[in-house]
Amino acid sequence: MSTHDADVVIVGGGPVGLMCAYLGRVSGLRTVVLDQSEGPVQVGRADALNARSLQLLETVGLFNDLYKLGKTCNTSSVFSGGQFISRQSKWWDELEGCFHKHFLMLGQTHLEHLLDQKIRETGEAVRRSSTVVDISVSRQGCVTTLANGEVIRSKYVIGADGSRSFVRELFQVGFEVVRPQIVWAVIDGVIESDFPKVPDIIVFQADTSDVAWIPREGNIDRFYVRMDTKDFSFDQALTKINRAVYPYRLRFQEIQWQSQFTVKESVAEKFSVLDRVFLAGDACHVHSVNGGQGLNTGLGDAFNLMWKLGQVENFGVSSELLKTYEGERKPIALGVVETSGELVRSTKHSATGTHAQDYVKIVERRSGYVTGMGVRYGDQGISGSRLHDLEIYQAVRKTRLYSLLDYSRFTLLAFTDQELELKLPPFVNLIQVRSRQGAGEYWTENPVYANQFVLVRPDSYIESVTPAGVAPVENHLSS
Repeated sequence: MSTHDADVVIVGGGPVGLMCAYLGRVSGLRTVVLDQSEGPVQVGRADALNARSLQLLETVGLFNDLYKLGKTCNTSSVFSGGQFISRQSKWWDELEGCFHKHFLMLGQTHLEHLLDQKIRETGEAVRRSSTVVDISVSRQGCVTTLANGEVIRSKYVIGADGSRSFVRELFQVGFEVVRPQIVWAVIDGVIESDFPKVPDIIVFQADTSDVAWIPREGNIDRFYVRMDTKDFSFDQALTKINRAVYPYRLRFQEIQWQSQFTVKESVAEKFSVLDRVFLAGDACHVHSVNGGQGLNTGLGDAFNLMWKLGQVENFGVSSELLKTYEGERKPIALGVVETSGELVRSTKHSATGTHAQDYVKIVERRSGYVTGMGVRYGDQGISGSRLHDLEIYQAVRKTRLYSLLDYSRFTLLAFTDQELELKLPPFVNLIQVRSRQGAGEYWTENPVYANQFVLVRPDSYIESVTPAGVAPVENHLSS
């Protein structure tokens, strides 16, 4: 029997587990990923990254590799009676401090393969075909036992092992599931049609709103078809699609992936055990796919959790910081479940028979969750809100504020022209942004944070704001 040591053991090698591992390594942690599969998914699963996820990916150097692979989409259209009756995108257009006001339509497989590669390049590769049979936890740490008898000692364990999480069930964390009896077919493929195709998410209004057309990368399109029974054929799903697109016709030249899913809704009773074991992604929240929030919410979990583990382990920050993971992420999960639940039910139930129009109105009203840009922690004004992205110049070279952030540390953004002599703790980077051009210095004409010190967390949410020139900024940082 061999024994291995790590800082964090991550059970589950899907996108959330892989992101936790990658962010952990960015934060200087030794991470080990255990997964039962033989490799990343090849087809299917999640289909879009929202605007907030794109911002977060930029802070850790993953944006450029992914962005070139996908299609952008920020418009929801309603098709009814043989014609488009509305096209809307204002919830994207109105976003402030955001350069990518759209979804990036891109299959989950691309994110998984990129993360799998990055993890391999930065240390031990994902340990595939590995089954966890036991995890013991104490105040001192965790011991994970594999089916082959191997033992891994770690300081923390993360359960990112999906809706049927072994980790969650092992620690008997409550997970009461609501099943609203709504079943969907999902079909990815190459189509042939005389339909006037647009680069939009199309919601179809027939008797109800039971078909949605999702653009994807390359020559792939995705269709969600509400069937409301587990016993259906592909031809029955295709019949519903053709009823929705009438008077046009559609057929599949090639099917890349097809599946069905039954809507389930749940949020775990707790997201951590003894501040040593943490749940992330579908292991602690599940809901319908409506609104494209599943993968994006899971990535938000990873970005929230891993910097906190890094701060505790690398900079001696109090472990009380780890308690804020559940306090911040559970309310978000509850909001996402409520949002997706309202969306999915609107496809079946409408007081006025305008299911598709109702759906789009809900997207508008709940756009903060759908775009990800309305997610915030607490209600204390600017503290807890996302940092706006700005155009920043270094002399004459243009860049972006988010490209300057460091996920492993806090960033103190000093938007001031005054000369600074600050003594900062080692977990804080200082970036001064002046109001006018100077040799080799950062500057911006954007006044949103003018004459302020903005302390930014590693996950690019604002910790605090202090007027420039006020002495207590250093005291706040050291505390």
